[in-house]
Amino acid sequence: METQPSSDNGYAGNNTSSEENLKRQKEIDEWLPITSSRNAKWWYSAFHNVTAMVGAGVLSLPYALSELGWGPGVAILVLSWIITLYTLWQMVEMHEMVPGKRFDRYHELGQYAFGEKLGLYIVVPQQLIVEVGVCIVYMVTGGKSLEKFHDTVCSTCKQIKLTYFIMIFASVHFVLSHLPNFNSISGVSLAAAVMSLSYSTIAWGASVAKGVQPEVQYGYKAKTAAGTVFNFFSGLGDIAFAYAGHNVVLEIQATIPSTPEKPSKGPMWKGVIVAYIVVALCYFPVALIGYWMFGNSIEDNILISLEKPAWLIAMANIFVVIHVIGSYQIYAMPVFDMIETVLVKKLNFRPSTTLRFFVRNFYVAFTMFIAITFPFFGGLLGFFGGFAFAPTTYFLPCIIWLAIYKPKKFGLSWWTNWVREVDSNFTNLIVSMC
Repeated sequence: METQPSSDNGYAGNNTSSEENLKRQKEIDEWLPITSSRNAKWWYSAFHNVTAMVGAGVLSLPYALSELGWGPGVAILVLSWIITLYTLWQMVEMHEMVPGKRFDRYHELGQYAFGEKLGLYIVVPQQLIVEVGVCIVYMVTGGKSLEKFHDTVCSTCKQIKLTYFIMIFASVHFVLSHLPNFNSISGVSLAAAVMSLSYSTIAWGASVAKGVQPEVQYGYKAKTAAGTVFNFFSGLGDIAFAYAGHNVVLEIQATIPSTPEKPSKGPMWKGVIVAYIVVALCYFPVALIGYWMFGNSIEDNILISLEKPAWLIAMANIFVVIHVIGSYQIYAMPVFDMIETVLVKKLNFRPSTTLRFFVRNFYVAFTMFIAITFPFFGGLLGFFGGFAFAPTTYFLPCIIWLAIYKPKKFGLSWWTNWVREVDSNFTNLIVSMC
């Protein structure tokens, strides 16, 4: 007679405990940067994707073409645009492939495909290499662009060390990094997207105005077969890394509202199409016109080859600075989410503004320190990027698609994804070696 109430009380206690856990989980999700706001519009997806994908590396695409040559260069540029659009479509589709569930983070999709632990081990290291690496590179790029602006507008002024320009650039992020989520940085991202289109237009427009250079040559610069092959794969890597926005696609889609009647993939894909049109307007004119005008004498940054008019080059460098400010924030937000998730869910820290203040200031200080210590980090990224940039963009989405959907063997989808996987693995190996 006495045991029955005890059983009821235990059942009620379990219910209470479960409700408390669910309540705490909801509070955490409403605090974390990726899941705290789901009211984004489709155009948020457009400029977030433009900001993530169109980096300052677009200015080196003419140089990549000089290493590849006209035929292979144009073919690889176009194929990369098509292939990465396809793999991005796969990720958009897989975001809500399980009814009632959203894969808000890249690693969550990997865990569903490969298992809880294996998925984490496969995706997270590669995603962190890309996102932290890009943030460090953008620290260096922002500092160098500020330095170029200073030297252009005041050529007679006293030279200032690159270290100080990197610190100036970092000071902006000590403020912006405290914006809580993706939607709160939408204005920064929009400005960055506009700037990317602006400095790309300046690059190819000024090239047209300068005209085809006297005695321009389009042959390979290297004098030996080994040098030509090395340069070829280096150029292949430059183009591959120009399409690296996939690492934040699911996180961007997580901010868009979704219902069974109107899933988020509709507005997300609409934004992606607009973004890829902008990417094409940035990449193809800069690459093709830049190489056409300067041939194999093009510098690794087309703005250096242009030189004049000084005011226009200075303006382009400021546009680059504004753009990489936005890009840094886009790539930093998923890292903030990872760190804050571990601290709150695993180490049981209380979600608070103070915790966020220390975490984000530490991350900005860390990337600034690495950028100052290794201002040549962009060169090292080619090596590390071969293990992370190409996989997360080119073939990991295909592998996940095959693992989850299991398309009919030797069907169109099966062949498409396996060909993409084999081709990307080979490219990834070569890029890593170069």
